[in-house]
Amino acid sequence: MKPQIVLLSAAVLLSSTALASAETLRWARAGDSLTMDPHAQNEGPTGALNHQIMEPLVIRDHSGTIVPALATEWSPSADDPNVWIFKLREGVTFHDGAAFDSSDVKFSLERAMSADSDFKELLASVKEVRAPDSLTIEIVTDGPNPIMPSNLTNMFIMDREWAEANNATKVQDYEGGEDTFAAKNANGTGPFKLISREPDVKTVLQANENYWGNDEFPLDVTEIIFTPIQNPATRVAALLSGEVDFIQDVPVQDLDRVENTEGLDVRTAPQNRVIFFGLNSGADDIANDNVEGKNPLADVRVRQAMNKAINREAIQQVVMRGQSAPAGMIAPPFVNGWDKEMDASSVTDIEGAKALMAEAGYGDGFSIQLDCPNDRYVNDEGICQATVGMLAQIGITVNLDAKPKAQHFPLINTQETDFYMLGWGVPTYDSEYIFNFLVHGKDEKYGSWNATGYDNADLNAKIEGLASNTDLAARNADIAEIWKVVQDEALYIPIHHQVLNWGMKSNIDTVVEAEDSPKFKYIKLN
Repeated sequence: MKPQIVLLSAAVLLSSTALASAETLRWARAGDSLTMDPHAQNEGPTGALNHQIMEPLVIRDHSGTIVPALATEWSPSADDPNVWIFKLREGVTFHDGAAFDSSDVKFSLERAMSADSDFKELLASVKEVRAPDSLTIEIVTDGPNPIMPSNLTNMFIMDREWAEANNATKVQDYEGGEDTFAAKNANGTGPFKLISREPDVKTVLQANENYWGNDEFPLDVTEIIFTPIQNPATRVAALLSGEVDFIQDVPVQDLDRVENTEGLDVRTAPQNRVIFFGLNSGADDIANDNVEGKNPLADVRVRQAMNKAINREAIQQVVMRGQSAPAGMIAPPFVNGWDKEMDASSVTDIEGAKALMAEAGYGDGFSIQLDCPNDRYVNDEGICQATVGMLAQIGITVNLDAKPKAQHFPLINTQETDFYMLGWGVPTYDSEYIFNFLVHGKDEKYGSWNATGYDNADLNAKIEGLASNTDLAARNADIAEIWKVVQDEALYIPIHHQVLNWGMKSNIDTVVEAEDSPKFKYIKLN
């Protein structure tokens, strides 16, 4: 196979005369959106579907550039450096015909700051949202925030009156199993309207005939049929047979087959995402092990030993068929704060790992459960299976429990797992995003995906300070110091940087978007 590497640029999805019709695009990937509530789950496939229906103030295009969406201009206030001013787009309507204005933005941002929101970390520095007139929003922060626009690219705007009329003002408590109107319905300003939804079966979208961007984007596609297909062989078979036109996750074992099939292409690019394991190091004792009265993961030597036991090159070659890049830190190379030396720091050393285990008092090993998704990341369960064998070499018996992401992710959010797989992308392209969600201690504003139990007051303060530090050199120095603590403490076990493989009809030309979030308004059909 000769994989086609498509660099990130301003190019967009072009046409296919081989689509189901001149106007329908049939789209598939392994997992479905978890919910339609735009603030309940900060999860890739959930955001990718919502991006077709709803819009933020600003958005990243396929090149990764921040461009206008519902806001046309934005800048810090000339009078107050703690205020960002956004000028809103005129003449925008929601799918039900209601007019869009600043009250919807104020409502949505305040909603996204609430306790059940999975996006609150992105707005942790916000003190107040003001709407001085119908087309102006002022975001007041606790000190100047140099990267506020980057925090808003996935912050979807809801219609306030629609939410009030449908008892949807509160964010869905997804982890608590709550079902709400907003979890199943959507009323956005985006290029496509939600027509029907059967979770885990099929979602149908149709073009928004009143979209503000009808004269700005091609918008040749008038219907999208999205079908989650968890089984890799079935997903590829659907592409090979012509049942679907575009799949986001070609299984690595089928790359040659798809690439060598006439009329089909594989497009490949590095993803802005790291796959890693989390460890509950904060608890005095843990439930899912065979050690009574203490927590082996609380000993940094055990965590370091587990890190040394993982053979990332073997996973890269055998499990991923070369479609990954071994990682030593949980930041992708796209991100401000990524460090080449840190990223090369994880080296397999079985004897060294055994010595650390013995030094920590676990020379005879222990057993523990590993929680793993089986429908979210590329070969996620396969990576976990390989890890079971690798950790066995240092005496750790791993009981693997693999399940769909809809059951897996709540274990992390509610801290009901001790050893788990997670993947993390960074839409802000800045380390603060990683720290806010994964390193800061879990409280009402931060740490919603931090199931490690790690909570360092001094480090928390340093993380919070990043939001208002406009001296970028000093800010980057603080980021480097935080990363040193993360690495020294071995809070997470990095595995690899994920690679994207999109499969599609040959006459669809696309830039593979690093966020793995195609925006179908860019598609043109010739």
